[in-house]
Order: sequence, then C-alpha cells, then structure tokens
Amino acid sequence: MRTSQYLLATLKEVPKNCKAISHQLMLRAGLIRQVSSGLYTWLPTGLRVLRKIENIIREEMSKINAIEISMPIVQPAKLWKKSGRWIEYGAELLRFSNRNDQEFVLGPTHEEMVSEIICKETMFYKQFPLIVYQINTKYRDEARPRGGIIRAREFIMKDGYSFHVDKKSLTNTYSNMYDIYHTIFNRIGLNFCVVQAEPGSIGGILSHEFQAYSEHGEDNIAVPSIPSKNSNNFKFLHDATKIQPKMAKENMRLIVAPHVQTIEELTNQFNLSIHQVVKTIIVRATHKYINNSYPLLGLVVRADHQISLKKIAMIPQIYTPISYIDPKEFHTITGAQPNLLGPINLPIPLIIDYNVATMNDFIAGSNISGKYFFGVNWNRDLPLVKIADLHEVPHNNLHINEKNILSIHNCIEIGHIFQLGQKYSNLSRNYIQKNNKNKHNLIIEMGCYGIGITRIISVIIEQNHDKNGILWPDIIAPFKLAIIPINMYRSINVRIITEKIYKQLISIIGTDILIDDRKEYPGTMFTDIDLIGIPHVLIISDRNLANQEVEYKYRKTNEIKKIKLEILVQYLTEKIITS
Repeated sequence: MRTSQYLLATLKEVPKNCKAISHQLMLRAGLIRQVSSGLYTWLPTGLRVLRKIENIIREEMSKINAIEISMPIVQPAKLWKKSGRWIEYGAELLRFSNRNDQEFVLGPTHEEMVSEIICKETMFYKQFPLIVYQINTKYRDEARPRGGIIRAREFIMKDGYSFHVDKKSLTNTYSNMYDIYHTIFNRIGLNFCVVQAEPGSIGGILSHEFQAYSEHGEDNIAVPSIPSKNSNNFKFLHDATKIQPKMAKENMRLIVAPHVQTIEELTNQFNLSIHQVVKTIIVRATHKYINNSYPLLGLVVRADHQISLKKIAMIPQIYTPISYIDPKEFHTITGAQPNLLGPINLPIPLIIDYNVATMNDFIAGSNISGKYFFGVNWNRDLPLVKIADLHEVPHNNLHINEKNILSIHNCIEIGHIFQLGQKYSNLSRNYIQKNNKNKHNLIIEMGCYGIGITRIISVIIEQNHDKNGILWPDIIAPFKLAIIPINMYRSINVRIITEKIYKQLISIIGTDILIDDRKEYPGTMFTDIDLIGIPHVLIISDRNLANQEVEYKYRKTNEIKKIKLEILVQYLTEKIITS
C-alpha cells in the first residue's frame, strides 16, 4: 500500500475535549472520526486493526467448533416483551416504530433473537451442544458516551451463544470458552484479569468478566499483587453460600446514648473501632421481587464503607435508577431518625454486605431514638438471609492473608461470559429428535459469551503507547512494515531500490507493507509513522545506499541499526514473521 493512494488522515494537534489517551491517539492516528456523540466512522487504518482482531477471534472460535452466523441489528419488540427485557433493560434500549406502527429495537445484544431462531428448529439430539456466534454492530443508547469508543453508542461486538440438553454440557462449554477467551486476549497482547460477576440485565446463574487494566477504566478491581499461577482465576465477588459468621463472644444488649447523633460520636464516646459498627441504608425495591407493604430493601454495610452504585445496580431486587427514601418516609416506616437505623426488627428485607456477614459482636442502630444494640451476632440475634458484594473498594491495598495483598486497579470490561440456564430458551418450544420417529419437547440450557471488539482497541492503546504515538503488538498492527524513502522524487537510486525491496517483501510478507511515497519532509514522515505505530520501519536514503545499507528501526524500542542490502530481505522476513 502506498500513502499516495491511501487515506492516512493523521492530525498534528491533540483534539479538544479528549481526556483519554486512547481517544486522542485514535483521532490523531486517523483510526476513527466522530459522526455524532457516541457514533464513529472507522477509517482504513482503524478498520485494518479491527479486522485483524476479528480474525484472531474467528480462528480461536473455530477450535471449539463454533459456527458463525449473522443476525440483524433491528429486532422485533415482541421478542423483548416475551423475555421481559422490554422494560427491564432500561433507557439504553433504543425503541422505535416503523411506518406500519410495528415496534422494534436496535439490538444491544441478541439473546432473544438467537433463542427464537435455534430453539424453534427441529434438531437431532446428537447435534448438541451447538455453538453459534456473530461479529456485528450493536447499539446501546448511552446517556453519556465518553472516552471515544470506550463507551460509545454504536460498537462492534463478538457475541456467541451455546445450546445444550443438560447442565453438564453447558458447564463444559463454559469452561472451554473461559479458556479460549484467555487465549484470544493473550494473543492480542492484553494485560487483563478475570473476576466473577453479577449477571446483571442479561441474567443467568453464573458469569465472569474479563477486565483489562486501564488508567481510564470505569471499574475498580481488586487483584493479588503477588502473581500466582492461578491469578487469572481470582474471584473478587465472594461466594455467599460459603461465608460463615464468626463465633459470638458477647450477649446482645441495648445501650442508651441519648446525645449521640453520628457514628463518629458513637465511636468516640464508647472508644470503639469504626470497623465494629454497621450502618443500614434503605433503597427502593423492584415490586416483582418484594411482597411487602413497603417495596423497600435495607442494605447493611460496615460503617466505614460506602455503597457501590455499580454493584447494587446489578442486583435484580433493587430498583434502578437507585432511589433512596426521604427522611419523612423513613420515620414513618421505622419510627426513628436515619442515623439510628439498624437491621434488627426492621420491617423490610435485608441484603448484607459480605464483609458484614463475617462480623461478630458488632454494633448497630436500634431504630429507637437514643439507643444502640451492642454485641449483635448473626443467626442468633438476626437471620443471615441474603449476602452480596455491596461496598465500594477503597483505593488502597487490602491484606487478605499473610502471604498476599489485594491491590486496586482501574479496569475496563472487554469480555463477559454467562451461564444463562433456561432464562431465554424456555420462551420457545424446543423439539429435539432422538431418532427418526420420536420428537421430544425439551428445555435447552443456554450460554452467552461476548467480547467488545472496538473497545479492545482503546484498551490496547491505553496499555501500549509512548509520547510519539501508538505501540501496536505486531499481530494486530495496521501494517507490519513501513518503508520511508528519503527524497525518492529527487533520487533515482532511492526510488529504484525502494521499489525493488517492496516487490521482494510483498511476495513474502504480503500486503502488510506501507510505503510513504508522499512529497513530504522526512520529519513529517517519521512523525506520522511513529504516531500510527507501525512496528517495523525501513529507512532508505542515498547516504546509506552509498555503503550498500539501509536503516531498520523497531518502533517499540526506537532502536536503529544498519542492514546490508544483500541480507535485508532475509533479515526482515525473519524479524517480521517471527515477531
């Protein structure tokens, strides 16, 4: 490819209102251009990177016999109404009607549609498990798109779906996909971790998020600072069923403290550690989950912790957007002021933060003015019913045992896998043919597996750049080799040698070579090639040709060395193919 016949589209200046370095470099390197808020056109350089990532995904998906399909982004509303997500998904679901007043959505995901397609097919029992996937455009009507393509309205995603006749088969495919995702992200060159997560609006019984480390990440992830061979399997969200409260050492007692109005005053007056005190926060609940006069929930966290809005938004019992009750309504329900609220005898369901669930002999409000409960213990003084991860992780290191430490990292979600169970597959009749005569109506177990392809490009740039531009991993670089001929329009020798080398290399390396044949100053050429991030650079000039040499630069280290013409093709072939 020649730059004179290519849309290079680089920018010298940093665009205004671009905070994320990936957003800045994607615009400056000519990867994307903004059309509207959250909407971007992919220019040739960006599209080349996209296609290379897509090809890696296709290669790995084929290893588990996944079949590629393509579904429309426009989906009938009736599918979403049948699943209940027409309402549950919220404002990010773009709804519209056609000229015949038929309702549709622009698909943010395709669980409903793929279930409708696959589960209505008559298939042989031995055809399962069946894995299908697609790579196409999704749309989510983000309220505040930001960070360029980190959080855009329209994006490209790989979404895969598996169908099974039993849970064991689903578990096996889920495990295989878990491993394949590690392979994909490692091949691309991402620095990432995996956390167990809440299924959220997609639903299901188990899910894992693949989170890439990024300075501008929206998630805070706690990971072991001392790597281990199982570090990628670390689960930040605890398994609630395995949490056991500590043994009680005190009797519960009601302490009178008429002048105490805040937790700080309580700890000071009784010489307490704030780690011994819990607080209860009331939020509105989803009616379908709460059979109570008051559609409310109490969230119990440690007094020194803050509620994580992101985490509680993933709990289906909690109404979103998060809504707290006002003091008057609070007093009507409990008969107490907000600072005296406690979990004992509270006439609404409770969700307990996992840190609180392990506490013993703790202090809590009594819902009685001027009084607090001391020495409170689970399963003796109040039941431990539902446990969840509710609190915001503080930005410091947390000791989890004597040998390891949790460190906090900003991360961006790049992949998410789910065991959906029967949430979507039971919406359709599924006829499975065991032999040529009998058809059986079976419930299909289903899995769902997504990768945010466009978002990955932002993350790679966040993790791989310097002051001069992008440092692409070789496997996904838009071009593997750039050739910069100095003054080729003045020097016949430079032009002839450049064309000869180009023809030799293109027959070996392929079309991943970019010749900068513009009538530009050498400084402009060097700046643009560094900005784009082409990993291997060949500089051809009369001065070096006089010694039968050319200059080779490796972009990541900026190391420059001179190579004799007679061994150049062999040297570059080995360097590029083995890198």
